[in-house]
Amino acid sequence: MLFMDGVGIGKKDPAVNPLCAARLPALRSLGGGDIPSLGHRRLRGTGSVVLPLDATLGVAGLPQSGTGQATLFTGVNGAALAGRHFGPHPYSTLKPVIASRSIFRCVRDAGKSPLFANAFPRRFFEYMEGKRARLTVTTLACTTAGIRLLGAADLARGAGISADITNGGWAALGHGEIAAIPPEEAGRRLARLSGAHDFVLFEYWKTDYAGHARNMEEAVSVLETFDGMLAGILDAMDASATLLVITSDHGNVEDLTVKTHTRHPVPLYLCGAGAAEAGVRLGDGADLTSVMPLLLRHMGIAPLPDTR
Repeated sequence: MLFMDGVGIGKKDPAVNPLCAARLPALRSLGGGDIPSLGHRRLRGTGSVVLPLDATLGVAGLPQSGTGQATLFTGVNGAALAGRHFGPHPYSTLKPVIASRSIFRCVRDAGKSPLFANAFPRRFFEYMEGKRARLTVTTLACTTAGIRLLGAADLARGAGISADITNGGWAALGHGEIAAIPPEEAGRRLARLSGAHDFVLFEYWKTDYAGHARNMEEAVSVLETFDGMLAGILDAMDASATLLVITSDHGNVEDLTVKTHTRHPVPLYLCGAGAAEAGVRLGDGADLTSVMPLLLRHMGIAPLPDTR
């Protein structure tokens, strides 16, 4: 699963939507040569489908990362439970839900092998030891489920992926031993990791940052870097045995006319084993709560009781 923070389905206008301005051959291949837009939200490629997901969750206001990500990774409508959209960190009432129902806990409790592929620098672990540390949904889900967070040593031996994909920022973080790699190599590493685990998640937050900055050049660059990684994944993964899932928590980067998040739907890309069947099963009206049950079903794990 590739999680792209802040990527919605916007207008088909390269002047405001960097997804239309960037060169994204790998991502476009999953949509039959196109990128989903507000006028054409459902696409189909060879062995892949693209569907829209409602990120508003029936709650007024602009969707936020804390509630959106909690919803994606637990299947519980986090915005409805909190009574509002909240972020970037998880809302207090959602923390026990994340601890008990996250995708990492469910996979682990089913006797399978989950992996959060992002590797963290030394200063992050030092921050975690502080009294004021605030964890994101994904790091909270891992720590409460007893899933080890990867570090510099894992990244150096190719067993983890940098949040920036290419390792380009690690020297400035005090890790000069970490060599930069092309995005395609990061993708090939992710494909290898997926062969050794039942569930692998990679989180890419630079898309959301680029959207808030309203910088077209930066947005195009981070999207093209992601696309290079995706090309490496598609080249190396066994599509007959692996389901590749790409989605987001809310819109942002698809509309650089605003600095805030949007209420646009977000795309759900499905590619590989079971993609067509999953797309048919979801049908119309799917939202962020639909992703977790899809993942569990694909791994043969019984769905959790509905808390609504």
